[in-house]
Amino acid sequence: MTENSATIPNGNPSYLADTAPEPIRIVIADDHPIFRDGLRRLLALESDFEVVAEAADGKEVLEVVEKLDPDILLLDLKMPALDGLAALQKLQLNKRRTRVIVLTASEDKNEFVQAMKFGTSGIVLKQTATDLLIKSIRKVHAGEIWLDSNTTAAVMRQFAAPSETIAPATGRDRDRSPLSQREREIVALVAQGYKNKEMAEKMFISEQTVKNHLHNIFDKLGVSDRLELALYAIHKNLHSVP
Repeated sequence: MTENSATIPNGNPSYLADTAPEPIRIVIADDHPIFRDGLRRLLALESDFEVVAEAADGKEVLEVVEKLDPDILLLDLKMPALDGLAALQKLQLNKRRTRVIVLTASEDKNEFVQAMKFGTSGIVLKQTATDLLIKSIRKVHAGEIWLDSNTTAAVMRQFAAPSETIAPATGRDRDRSPLSQREREIVALVAQGYKNKEMAEKMFISEQTVKNHLHNIFDKLGVSDRLELALYAIHKNLHSVP
């Protein structure tokens, strides 16, 4: 994205300080001190990042987030005292505004699905290139969901598996959704892997009607394609037919 240049009035250096955006405040949660130290040093190189704290276990995560209210939590799944998924679930129940990126060496697809259901905004594998991790932090901070292509495919395959138990959307989730009953049904079917023709047959409507509904859904939710819609459905717990 190209940034527009700005003129500094009267050459006053304080103008820059007055208009500089607030840094993205980050907490690193991992039980390996060497990893935390290395990651802190990498993130410190970015002018718009500020690592405000570290946590070595799940209980510390809850305490630090409660105390500091960071923008982003980089959360490992394998931690002592309270594992990452349990901590994530408690954060969701406490309705914290902090956006969570799971940063893990695990490739357990079940854990990825659970993390998405517990409200995580991104999943990044520890073997991911540093520039992609940095990009994920900025994207998630901006309100987007971040999964790389391999992780996305794994999550969607696991999510669509018949053996996967899908929790029903809560009344609160339905109330918050700007979608109609029929649109929520279509979102759930998209998340479960149905194609337009299959949805039309299942819902006894024309394929063009499905396309019209999808167009309206994309516009209402601000998503650009079916993959983003499916991820939104998982993230917002809209993936079961109401």
